[in-house]
Parts: sequence; structure tokens; C-alpha cells
Amino acid sequence: MLQVNKPTSEINRDFAEVDGSASQTLTSYLDIVRRQFPTMVAIVSACVILALLYLFTAAPLFTSTASMVIDTRKVQLFQQQPLLGDLAVDSATVETQVEILKSENVSLAVIRELRLIEDPEFWGTRGGVLSAVADGIKGLFSSGAAPSEFEQMRWAVAQFEKNRTIKRVGLTYVMEIGYTASNAQKAAQIANAIADAYIVDQLEAKYQATRRASVWLQDRIKELRTQASAAQKAVVDFKSANNIVDTGGRLMNEQQLAEVNSQLIMAHAATAEAKARLDRMNEIQKQDVPDANVADALKNDTIVKLRGQYVDMASKESIWAMKYGSDHLAAVNLRRQMAEIKKNIQDELGRIQQSYKSDYDIAVTREEAIKSSLNNVVSESQLTNQAQIQLRELESSAQSYQAMYDNFLQRYMESVQQQSFPITEARVIGAATTPLFKSSPKTGLILAASLLAGLMLSFGVAMARELSDKVFRTTSQVEEVLGTNCIGILPALDESIAPSELSLKRRKKVNEPQRNLLRYVVDNPLSRFAEAVRSLKVAVDLNSVVRENRILAVTSTLPNEGKSTLSTNLAQLIAHSGARVILVDLDLRNPSLSRALAPNAQVGLVDVVAQKVQLEFALITDPETRLSVLPAGITSKLLHTNEVLASKAMNALVATLRSKYDYVVLDMPPMAPVVDVRVTSSFVDSYIFVVEWGKTDIDVVKHNLRGAPEIQDKLLGVVLNKADTKLLSRYESYHGRYYYQKYYARYGYVE
Repeated sequence: MLQVNKPTSEINRDFAEVDGSASQTLTSYLDIVRRQFPTMVAIVSACVILALLYLFTAAPLFTSTASMVIDTRKVQLFQQQPLLGDLAVDSATVETQVEILKSENVSLAVIRELRLIEDPEFWGTRGGVLSAVADGIKGLFSSGAAPSEFEQMRWAVAQFEKNRTIKRVGLTYVMEIGYTASNAQKAAQIANAIADAYIVDQLEAKYQATRRASVWLQDRIKELRTQASAAQKAVVDFKSANNIVDTGGRLMNEQQLAEVNSQLIMAHAATAEAKARLDRMNEIQKQDVPDANVADALKNDTIVKLRGQYVDMASKESIWAMKYGSDHLAAVNLRRQMAEIKKNIQDELGRIQQSYKSDYDIAVTREEAIKSSLNNVVSESQLTNQAQIQLRELESSAQSYQAMYDNFLQRYMESVQQQSFPITEARVIGAATTPLFKSSPKTGLILAASLLAGLMLSFGVAMARELSDKVFRTTSQVEEVLGTNCIGILPALDESIAPSELSLKRRKKVNEPQRNLLRYVVDNPLSRFAEAVRSLKVAVDLNSVVRENRILAVTSTLPNEGKSTLSTNLAQLIAHSGARVILVDLDLRNPSLSRALAPNAQVGLVDVVAQKVQLEFALITDPETRLSVLPAGITSKLLHTNEVLASKAMNALVATLRSKYDYVVLDMPPMAPVVDVRVTSSFVDSYIFVVEWGKTDIDVVKHNLRGAPEIQDKLLGVVLNKADTKLLSRYESYHGRYYYQKYYARYGYVE
């Protein structure tokens, strides 16, 4: 069974609640694309056309690329450390070199070397229609004066840096230098010139740094030379002042001390030896005649000779004494001679003793002298040792200054060598060559980008149009927003529609105009409009099963939504099927239906309600469909039309019409301007609410229905009127023309 009414709470739901959630399904997006398809096609086509125009008018550009590497394995020509410390090559160093390549110094060097300031491409036009147009527009706002050399240089630098691309290849030490120009040879030439200018700039920077270091080293060497000389002079002066003399790597006092100490040892040994000889001699003197060992030890010829004589005489004296007796003269003479010899031996021993004693005294004296000298040398050595502490400091300072002087002198020589042959870490590994194909504009990329941009823009516009489209276009919108059924969608009647042959004959007989919208269902019974009105009639009959549904009121929110056309055609359709139908114009404020159907009527509803005339005298009957029409009458003097419609006489009149007719169709006024519709709920069975398709604002309809709950309770449904069937097929394909035309094609009728 067709559901007619839904609870009022469903109509009063907020629009944000029923309009859809934030996350729409894929189906909803496809529906949006289908509805906005022509707009999207137009936007995409416009984007593609603009891209094609750009491709046909833009001047072709060529890009050439050179490759450069920062080589960490530098050539050491002299097998020495570089004068200026080089940092390890890392990512920051490579990025720094990239920025140096982008510096204005390199750009200016290339511009001056290739004389690019004289090239019109760098301060004039680059060719192409777009560039010519841009230059023309720029010329309109320029002063007309010739640019100065400085301005030309700045424009050339700006254009140069705009066309130049420098980047690092991944995480490697390789840098790519690219340049884009309108000429392929020029692009390769400039790319190679950038690489050369960078290498020259690096060499010049190293040369200048080395030269500045050399100048600084020269000044430092002079200063160090003076300081080293002063330190060495201080050492010499200190040695002279402190009597410090070097002899063979040793100080003189140290050598003297060693020598005196050695002499003292020898003197001490000599003294001991002399004393031993003297003591021995003293012991020998105690003997009368020294024995043979002593005589031999003394090694004195006199003593040896005398002792020999003494021994001979003693032998003779012994012989003589034994032979002649001890008193013999010969023995006495021998003893006298022996005493003389003994005395001589004692004298000789005394002389030797004096000699030994003299030697001993000399040795003792010499030892004492050496000891005194040793004491003096030791005293002097102690003073020298104290002075050596300061001397070592002076010598250390002198050595340090000398070492620094030698080091800086060596560095200076290295800097002189590096000035004569500087090297750089960067080298070209791939020179730029003349490109064979243009790099810009890229046809495929631009077309793909334009297509993608067109799709994105078109979808955005489509979404914007959908979100800003606050009107009714589909039955689902009516059901979701208003909570009631959409019982019909009526196409617009201002289209060129071929009427049937029967309707043409009727028009010729009665001289009716070719298009009469109020009799459209009669003149065009096979039209889509007529079929939609029939579906409305079916909804009315189905609802009659639930409740009596004979008094039908047709209203709308705003004027000119087609409620009068619908009410008239519905009444004509029901009457044409043989039922007793009366059409009553209750729009007392603006009785447009009465003016169209009975322009000359002098009496009408107002007169019947006022009981000035009988109902039969106010009715007008259609001769073909037998439809009875009750016009409004003269209503210009009525101020309170709602009082007329709410009167007991009006209720009595409707009761009379209910008893005489099968259907009573009431053409009501719109709800927004007047309140007349609300007072008719007491005698109306069902209301048919007309909404103009694609025009009436949703919020206006909701506001009016929400403020009239008595109308909602008796609402049969909503009719979407004046629908564009072409556009409607994009919103709801099953409401399109295709199925209807296909079914009725055999009748020779095509709408």
C-alpha cells in the first residue's frame, strides 16, 4: 500500500541531519558525477583547450646538463700537507658547494664571459605568442626610457638564475648543472660555462687565500727571526756573564772538576807511596848494615858497593880474627875500615831518607794544593749549576723560537709553491652536450596535468554546485527532507511537444490556441505530463482505502509554482474518465484560475457563500470533459479572505459539493504569502503540495510545512512540477524520457 503520511517529527528534522553524512559513499559520488557531468565535461574541455593553446603558442625550450663531482682523492704534488687545512667532504660541504654554484659571482662571471647582456633573451623577449603578449602588456606600463646598463645586468642575472638549475644527485658528491634556453647550442654552452666559472672561482679563492697566508707568513717570519736572534744572544750573554764555557759539549767547570778530581786521586796515591818509602827507610836505618834484600830494593849503587865491601871486609876480618886473633892489626884495620864503610852506609841511608822525606813532603803539599783547587772548582760548579737553570730556560726559549722560525719558513716555501700551481677538489665528469629534443613545454605532461587539473576543478565545482543546490530535484530528497512521499514528477510544459492528431482536430474545430496548459492532459493524453497526472490520480485512489479522499486541495509554498495548472489538469483528467468532478478556485487573493477559465464570470464562490446566488447559476461546465468549474467571483473588495474560507457557509458549501460530486478539487492559494490554506483543514480530506523542481528553496518549504501541522497531518504527498526531463535523467535515471518514449514509440508519438 502506498504510504501517504509520515509523522510530523520526520518533517521537523533538521536539514543537516537528513542531508547526508560527511563521509559519502562511492555511489553518492558517482551520482554527483552523473548529475554534473555536462559541467564537468565543459571544465575539463576548457582546461585541455587552454593547454593546447599554450602548447601551440609557447616557444620551445631546450635544457642541457653538465655533471661535476667533488673529488675527495686530491693530488699531492709535493707529498706534503696543504697549507690551508681542508675539511672532510660531507653532506654539508656538498650543499655549500651547491650554494656557491648558485651564487651571483658565478652568474656574473658567465654573463660577462659569454656577453649574455647583449642577448635579447636575457633582457627582452624569449619568443612565442605568450611572451609577445606579456611583453606588450609590460610595455604599456613602462616609462618608455631605455634601460640603463645596471638595469640590463640585473634583468640578465634574474633571467639567468631563473633558467639555471643546480642540484645534488642523491647522497653522492655529484652535482648536476642544467640550463634552459631557446637555443640548444646556447643551453649546452652556458651549462659548460657555469662549470668552468665555478672551477675558476674555486682556484681564484684558493690563490687569494694562499697569497694572503704568504703575506702573513712573511711578516710572521720576520718577527720570529728577530725573536730567535734575541733569544740566542740572551743565551750567549748569560754564559759570558756567568763564565759558562762549552768544551766539546760539556761545560768547562764540569771538565775541570773531573780533571782536578782525577789529579787529587793521583796525588793521594803518590803521597801514600812516598810515605811508605819513608817509613821503610826509617826501619832500614835502624839496622847497622842493610841486608841484601833491602840493598837490592833500594837500588842504590853506592850502598850496594859499600855493602859488598863491608861483606868482604867482614869475611876477611873473621878470617883474620880466627887466624891471628881479634887484636891483630890487620883485624883491627879491617874492623876500622868496616866501621868506616858502615858509617858511609848510614850516611848514604840518611841521605836517601832525606830524599824520601822531601818527596813525601812534596806529595803532601801537592795533595793539599789539589784539594784546595778541588774545593774552588766545586764552589764554582755549584754557582754554575744554579745559573744553568736559567740558562736552560733561555736555551729552550731560543730553540722554540728557532723551531717556529724554521717551521714558518718551510710553510712559506710551500705557500709559494702552491701559488704557482693551485688545485681544486671539483672536476667536470660530464660536459653538457647539445640536446636533441626540447625540454619544455612537455606535451604529454602538460596535457596530463591539464586533464588532471580539469578533473579536480570540475569535481570541485560539481561538489560546490551540489552543496549550494538547496532545491528539490529527486524523490529521495523529498522523502528524506520532508518525511513524506513524492507522488509525482511533472515535466515542464514549455517544451516543443508534438500534439496528437485528435487534439489537432479538436483545436481546429473550436479555434483554440495550439497550446493550452490547462487542458494539456486532454489535448495530449499520451504525453509524459498526462502520465504523471495519472500517477497522482492513482495515489489519490489508493489513499481512499485508508480514509475518505474526495476533497482534494492543491497548494504550494510560493506563487507561480504551477499549482493551478496541476489542479486543473487533475480535475480534467478525472472528469475525462467519467467521474463527477468540480474544480473550485479558492485563491481569493489572486484568482488566476478564474481569470483563465471564466474571464467573463460575474458570480462565483464568493456569491454562493454569501447566498446571493444559487450554486447552479455560478457553475461553468466544460462541454468535452463535463468538468464543473466554480470560479472565485469578484474578490477585489474582500479584505479578510481567510474569514470567508473558515466560515460556516463555506463548510456547508463543501458539504454540498461532497454530496453531489465524486471529487472536489480545490485550487488553494500559496502558503507563504497568506494564511488562507490553514483555515481549510476542517473540510479538506487531503492536500497535494506542489513544489517547483530545481527552483523552490528547501528551507522555505520546510519552514511553511513546519508552521502548519494541520496541513502535514492531511498531506497526501508532494508533486515536483516543471521538471527538466533532460536534467532529471542525471539525478534519477528511471524518471528520464527513454523508457516512456520506447513504450509509446509504436503510437508514433515522441515527446
